[in-house]
Amino acid sequence: MILETGRLILREFEPSDAKPMFELNSNPEVIKYTGDPPFDSVEAVRGFLKNYSDYRKNGYGRWAVLLKPENEFIGWCGLKLNEEDFTDIGFRFFRKHWNKGYATEAAMATLAFGFNELGLDEIIGRVAAENTASVRVLEKINMRFWKHGSCKDLNNVVYYRKLIP
Repeated sequence: MILETGRLILREFEPSDAKPMFELNSNPEVIKYTGDPPFDSVEAVRGFLKNYSDYRKNGYGRWAVLLKPENEFIGWCGLKLNEEDFTDIGFRFFRKHWNKGYATEAAMATLAFGFNELGLDEIIGRVAAENTASVRVLEKINMRFWKHGSCKDLNNVVYYRKLIP
């Protein structure tokens, strides 16, 4: 376990996450604004998880988010050292768990972990401008608009950031 909130547990990905990760990324609504294609199979996800090196390489990464007390996998949230050499926060949840505050709760805990435990001095968030729900999450966790840009195959991306409190 990396983090625990009132309703959630965040932990490193495990091989048992392959099936729910496949299902999560197979929903066109969930990945609509991500620029990510769906995985081809559960086996492809298993390979991705087996080779996921961010924890070892950077000391952090994206984490599975589990709903207490059932330990139900409901999505992921975490930090990533991106191709622009910024640490960014990201999150993705099953649609049935949208609008329940889980993304905000997980993201708030992730920001605190990044600043307090990892000693980061800046964390950014990149979101397709049309993804108003994710923009709202970034604003709820007190990130501030920084600039417009592009990311992956998305051209209309808004960048938010938060500096060390």
